[in-house]
Amino acid sequence: MSHIENSGPETRSVASTVWAGIAGHCPRCGRGKMFSRLLTVAPGCDACGLSYGFADAGDGPAVFVMLFAGFLIVGLALLIEVLYEPPYWVYFVVFLPLTIVVCLGLLRPLKGILLALQYRNKAELGRLES
Repeated sequence: MSHIENSGPETRSVASTVWAGIAGHCPRCGRGKMFSRLLTVAPGCDACGLSYGFADAGDGPAVFVMLFAGFLIVGLALLIEVLYEPPYWVYFVVFLPLTIVVCLGLLRPLKGILLALQYRNKAELGRLES
C-alpha cells in the first residue's frame, strides 16, 4: 500500500468525514465520488484528484453488517414468533427479502465510513521493524 496523500493538517471534522463516507463522497474534499459502482472503489476523486490507492476496508464492513443486520433481523423474527407464531413460510417471504435489503443497504455506507476514516487517520498496513 502506498502512503496516503494528505497535504497538511486535516481541516474536516470527524462528523463531516463520516457523512462523506456515508454519502460515498471523497473524504478529502467531500465532492467527488468514492465508488464507481455499487461496492467498487473508484481509482481516485474526480474533483480533487485524491488517489484511493490507500483504501482497503477488507472484511470490516461485512462484519459490521452481520452484527447490525443479524441483531435487527433475528430480534424482529423472535419478536414475531413470540407475538404471532406464524407458519414457517412467512419467515421466508418476509425475512429473506428484508435481510437482503438491510444487508445491501448497510454495506456501501459502512464501507464508505471505514475508507473515509482510514484517510482521516492516515491508516496504513502494520509493519514489523527488523
